[in-house]
Amino acid sequence: MTVSTTRTTTASGAGFASALTAATGSSPATNGATGAGIVEAAKKYLGVPYVFGSTNPDKGLDCSSLVQRAYSDMGVKLPRIAADQAKVGTAVQNLAQAEPGDILAFNRPVDHVGIYLGDNKMIAAPKPGDHVKIQKVYETPSTIRRVIDDPAAATPVPAAAVSGLRAAALGTSASLSGVPYADLFTQAAAKHGVPAKLLAAVAKVESGYNPRAVSPAGAQGLMQLMPSTARGLGVDNAFDPKQAIEGAAKLLKSNLREFKSLDLALAAYNAGGGAVKKYDGIPPFAETQAYVPKVKAALAALG
Repeated sequence: MTVSTTRTTTASGAGFASALTAATGSSPATNGATGAGIVEAAKKYLGVPYVFGSTNPDKGLDCSSLVQRAYSDMGVKLPRIAADQAKVGTAVQNLAQAEPGDILAFNRPVDHVGIYLGDNKMIAAPKPGDHVKIQKVYETPSTIRRVIDDPAAATPVPAAAVSGLRAAALGTSASLSGVPYADLFTQAAAKHGVPAKLLAAVAKVESGYNPRAVSPAGAQGLMQLMPSTARGLGVDNAFDPKQAIEGAAKLLKSNLREFKSLDLALAAYNAGGGAVKKYDGIPPFAETQAYVPKVKAALAALG
């Protein structure tokens, strides 16, 4: 797990209680993708040259292939052509109501698209001779489309929301029927305000529920805590499931408060908060890029 190099992209699993959705800005739609995740996926292509008609980032991208590629990286299928992309999802009335991850379309008929970042900025592949870059929204879009129901990047996680989720949203041992250590996940959830299903999903990805697991990087136990991280969380024995789950709950709670997004909280659990801050988003490590969707898939599987 934490700051290890053995597991692994951005937030939310289907089946989360609505209280968790509100707290983390996550959405159960579109395979668990979020606006924050779409933005981070698009940023991976910064600097790629504009090449009309190309869908291969090794060669270049045009405006609509950038948008299609970013969404595809997060498991969301979009049409190839800008005019068709301008018809998907739901309409957003104006730029003031736009959220990170929304598609901005320009001109009538539509012949250019970009992805909104917030703060009147977008990421786009503008024109021949240019490259994928972040730029100001230079004119009023002809249409704005929201494919992701509730992008995480725009929604802060109030401290009260993290610490005060009701028991119904936290899950019960009954709702984790068949999951190893269900009672311990439920107890930690009630104590720290982190959903039991989230803790169980992290454990599933980290160790396959194996309390004796040790990664090549030295992460230990059910929740794969690095020894230094465990000490900082007050965990004396990372191989003890109760202590490990308590430590992981503390860490996830802290990450949610600091990064205000489930995607980033999970990325910080895997790669460390310092890496998330350094890259201003999900770090570009292959392990971490894969880790976030793995946890979300495990979360969705828990219902």
